[in-house]
Amino acid sequence: MLTHIGTQPIETERLLLRPFQMEDAPAAWANWAGDEASQRLLCEPVYATLEETQELLRHYIGQYDCADRTRYRWAIIEKASGECIGQVAYFLVHERYHFGELEYCVGRAYRRRGYCTEAVRAVMAYGFGQVHFHKIQVSHMEGNEASRGVILKCGFRYDATLRDCFYIDGAYCGRAYYSMLEGEWKNA
Repeated sequence: MLTHIGTQPIETERLLLRPFQMEDAPAAWANWAGDEASQRLLCEPVYATLEETQELLRHYIGQYDCADRTRYRWAIIEKASGECIGQVAYFLVHERYHFGELEYCVGRAYRRRGYCTEAVRAVMAYGFGQVHFHKIQVSHMEGNEASRGVILKCGFRYDATLRDCFYIDGAYCGRAYYSMLEGEWKNA
């Protein structure tokens, strides 16, 4: 059985993971939500204006107030600058089967510094240690080698690729899935 506690702040060496605040909108829009290259890797829409990004954050913030506390989405704040550089979430929580599925991103200016790996590891520890997931799964679009690298550094095992899952720029591409079981995390 899962123990839902909602999105609580998590601190790592270089990051603060916390619930989104409306004040994060300008940095979120500048760093990732308004960036076509970043959003394409997530197969998410580009938020063309600050106002659209504010509406996205209103949606995220509104989910924190759900009575069952089953929503888990963090702003990734770089401690050194105080800036919102990305986001990490359990965007899918399956109560019956005791698993959560992760998504994450950081803005282009903050990539290749280990921030995603640091954030994902912290959220994995939260998921297994606090929420008590049996399994955490994650995926990436085929060809996104940077995301694949984060997934492998975090210790996930490859499960399968769903063929032709996305249609982008006139071509199909697959979605590669990975997972980790609670026992594997405890033994790592």
